[in-house]
Parts: sequence; structure tokens; C-alpha cells
Amino acid sequence: MWNTFLGKRLKGCKYAIVGAWKLIKTEPSIQVQTIIAIGITIAGFVFNISATEWMFQIFAIGLVMSVEGLNTAAEAIADFVHPDYHNKIGFIKDVAAGAVFFAAVAAVLIACIIYIPKF
Repeated sequence: MWNTFLGKRLKGCKYAIVGAWKLIKTEPSIQVQTIIAIGITIAGFVFNISATEWMFQIFAIGLVMSVEGLNTAAEAIADFVHPDYHNKIGFIKDVAAGAVFFAAVAAVLIACIIYIPKF
């Protein structure tokens, strides 16, 4: 069954779920993002946000967590390739962290647009 087209897709989903779980289990930054995502999801129910607001909120959560995961992967690869400090590795890590910053700022702005009018 695992050699069929569908079987390979299911196997790929399994790896993705295992990877997401490892990320949540081992990375403090993702753990913080997960707590924030849960909190903001609860806020969505409390404030009865619209379907459009839910779409933007879910997109923002997914964007931040995805970019954070890619940042973690880039840092792990950089550390594996060159465990000692190196200017180019530092640049790579800074740029990856900068990408997370952009995603987080966008998510905060989306949250402000959704929730500030509700107060």
C-alpha cells in the first residue's frame, strides 16, 4: 500500500506530522508561538470574529509558525555545517531570524486590526 501514489502521500503526511510534533516538543520559540496561537484562537471564539477575520488569523498563525520552523531548520543546518562561530553562518542565522520578525510583525498587525475595534 505504501508504494502507491496515495500511500506515498500519506507517508509524507506522517513525516510532516512527526516533524511538527518534534518542532513543538523541542523548540522553545515554537512552544511560545503555540501558546500564543491557542490564546488568540480562544480570543477568536470569545469575540465571535467573522469568517474573514478567522481566515486572516489562521493565515497569520500558520505563517509565523511555518517561518519559525524554517528558521529553526536553517539554524540547525548552519550549526551542523559549521559548529564554530563564522561571520557567514551568523549572517544566515540573522537573515532567517529577520524573516520570522517580518512574519511576527504582520501577525501582530493582523491581530490589532481584528481585536482593537472589539474593545
